[in-house]
Amino acid sequence: MKKIFARLMKDESGATAIEYGLIAALISVALIAGATTLGNSLNSTFNGLGGKLTSTTAGKL
Repeated sequence: MKKIFARLMKDESGATAIEYGLIAALISVALIAGATTLGNSLNSTFNGLGGKLTSTTAGKL
């Protein structure tokens, strides 16, 4: 029983898998945050352009 417990304590493969999982989660959060920021920026840019086009075409009518 002591040998099994000692071997279990020396095994670090589970810790490595957890570390890779945490790294993947951190990268995912960073990508989502970046995509959200970019999406909001593009949305406001296109809304501004749409407003300018609407006011320009309304003035010609």
